[in-house]
Parts: sequence; C-alpha cells; structure tokens
Amino acid sequence: MWGQPGKSYDGISFGLSDTISHAVQALWPRPGERILDIGTGTGWAARLAAWRGANVTGVDIAPGMLEAADALSAGVEPRPAFRRAAAEDLPFEEASFDGVVSTYGVIFSSKPVEAAAEMARVLRPGGRLALATWADDPGGYIARFFDLIGEWSDAPPPPASPFDWGRSSWLQEVVGARFKIDVREQVTTFYAPDEATVWEEYVNGFGPVASTYAALEQNRREAFRAAFEEFHRSYASGLGLVIPRRALVVRGVRL
Repeated sequence: MWGQPGKSYDGISFGLSDTISHAVQALWPRPGERILDIGTGTGWAARLAAWRGANVTGVDIAPGMLEAADALSAGVEPRPAFRRAAAEDLPFEEASFDGVVSTYGVIFSSKPVEAAAEMARVLRPGGRLALATWADDPGGYIARFFDLIGEWSDAPPPPASPFDWGRSSWLQEVVGARFKIDVREQVTTFYAPDEATVWEEYVNGFGPVASTYAALEQNRREAFRAAFEEFHRSYASGLGLVIPRRALVVRGVRL
C-alpha cells in the first residue's frame, strides 16, 4: 500500500517539507557522519542530510518507496544508500550510526516499543536522534483526516496508534528510557490552491487514499472524492487552502 504511489509520494513530502527540514536541522548532520533515516519514503530527509555531507542510509518497508528514493537521489553527493527494513528489526550492528532521523515514519511501526529500542541499539552512545511526529488532538486535521479514510476503507485499524508518538508522556516513558529528549510543538502548515488539487496529490501520491479509492466500487468512488474535497473545503481562505497541523519535533541524545 505505502509503496504503490512510487515517485508520486514525493508530492506528499513536499507538503510536509517544513517539519522534515526542521527535523534534519534538529539532527544537524555533519560531514562524514553516519546517518540512518527510518521510514525514508522517497528520501526527502535522507537527501537533506546528504547535502550536509553525511553518509546516509535510508530504510523503508515498501520497495516502491525505496526505488523512488534511489531514483530521486541521483546526483546527490554523497549519494544515500537505500535498503528494505522495518523500524522494529533494523539489519545493522550496534552503534552503527552517529544519528537517526525519522519524519512521520517510525510512528507507523506496528511495534513502537521495539522500534524505540532499535533506534537506541544502532546509535552510538552520545549519538543524536531527531523525530517529526503527529501531535493532533481528536478534533485536529490529522486525526479527522485518518478518520475520513477509515470511514471509506475496509482496512483494519493499526495494531498501535501512531498518535502515541505525539504524546509527551509516552515519549518520555518509551523513548526517554534510552535517550535524553527535548520535545517541541509546532504547527506545520499545508498550503494548496484548492481542494481538487489536494485530492489529486493524495489519490496519486498517498498509499492509504489511493488504495481506499481503488478498492471501492465505481459508484462509490465519486462519493469518496466528494467527501474528501468537502472535508478540505472548510480550510479555504481568500487565496486557497491553509491547513494547520500540530506536530512535534523531538530531539534526543543516546544515553
């Protein structure tokens, strides 16, 4: 599901580029450092870190994402390497990296406690961690967005909530057990011309929307699109859509 859109997912990363950039700033990769990007998607954060001179490895569970990330990273020096791996089962030795970054990636792990342990395991003592996570309340855009998909999809709910990573108490308990962490809330704002543009970006670039649409019978597809556009129409301003989304940027140092 996640890999189906391939390069088109890069448009979704474009809409998240403010906090992706801030997470990489929070990590502050240095030339020659070994950096791991978990849930790399199309490699946006991996390329930012590589442009700072770091030697980056990006991992993802979706072959389609990895193929797109590798193709989009052509010409980047040093060129990031990409391989298939799950956040809760990283194929690297202990203390293999100087820094770990994950921007809305590790939060979708089905085993979040194990994923946090794996991030600590592959980092050297004193190594740095930077995460971008969703921190919306139930009435916020992100929570309502996923509720909308759930209304139209037959997919089962995830085994672990990605929103746990947006709660400071959970982060302190799970991630703070292995890292000294600092948590900062910010609003990542999505600007778009209109709701039809947002629909095209998501139905072509975002696996959960694309797969939900594809699974519907023909006579329900237009209804799903109408509901999607109506949801986004409420964010209209004078010159297009302005969609605020609450997020956290988490910085950590391996204990």
